[in-house]
Amino acid sequence: MPDFCAALGCSNQRNANTKQQGITFHRFPKDKVKRQLWKMALKRRDFEPNHRSVVCSCHFKAEDFDRTGQTTRIREGVIPSVFLFTRHLGKAHTATRTSRTSQKAAEEPPQVQAVEQTASDHQYALDPVQVKKRLNEAREKLEELRRDLRNAKDRERRHKKTVKSLLEDLKHKHMLSEELQQRLDDILLS
Repeated sequence: MPDFCAALGCSNQRNANTKQQGITFHRFPKDKVKRQLWKMALKRRDFEPNHRSVVCSCHFKAEDFDRTGQTTRIREGVIPSVFLFTRHLGKAHTATRTSRTSQKAAEEPPQVQAVEQTASDHQYALDPVQVKKRLNEAREKLEELRRDLRNAKDRERRHKKTVKSLLEDLKHKHMLSEELQQRLDDILLS
């Protein structure tokens, strides 16, 4: 039995042609919460995904995929977000009008626009994918700063060693006064 994409208006079917085009198909998550988020993203009334329901790769952004292994996988927490919805989708049906302009508008095909969907219905909700990405960026920055600090301490240690060596040479050549030697020794010990 062939697998068709569950997205509204998408006719992609799992076959040799779509495989050659690089289109991959991804099953709905087994986790109930994630499954519900995917279902809401599709905006299909009375749709209940089963164990064979799939969404094709056309409905995900390029950064949503993990292509490091032999198979293309979706990253953790990703929700399909690229769809084509008609503008009239979801509007209540209004009575037909008889004016020429209304009739002309009714004859024209409905305009289609690409809509990118967020993972949540609320603007203030956190997107787990973005949070994870920012956390990884912060960890990388922290590691870089630790490395810089370690390098700076190593440089300071080398410079102190060089200064100490130069002062010893000056002492042996008797080029420093007793008072200056005392001051320099106090500075180096602190």
